[in-house]
Amino acid sequence: MKKLSEDEIQNKLKDLEGWTYAKKAIHTSFQFENFKEAFTVMTRIAFEAEAQQHHPNWGNVYNQLEISLSTHDADGVTEKDFKMASAIEQIVDPSN
Repeated sequence: MKKLSEDEIQNKLKDLEGWTYAKKAIHTSFQFENFKEAFTVMTRIAFEAEAQQHHPNWGNVYNQLEISLSTHDADGVTEKDFKMASAIEQIVDPSN
């Protein structure tokens, strides 16, 4: 997978509301009603990550979920990260 340039990343981020680029990864966070809702979404994302064989770095505290995506083999952000980010957005808000 080819690592994207910062310009390519910034251009692609225009299609992902709430995502930012820093430290060789794209990042976002979500807030849910409660822990159960956050964990349910995390479980759905986990199944998608397995299907794509691309796993996020993430953290969860109660109703907060923070996600970072990068392609370790490329030492940066690739198309693979944007594919996963789009899938995450569909899981969190299917109306997108």
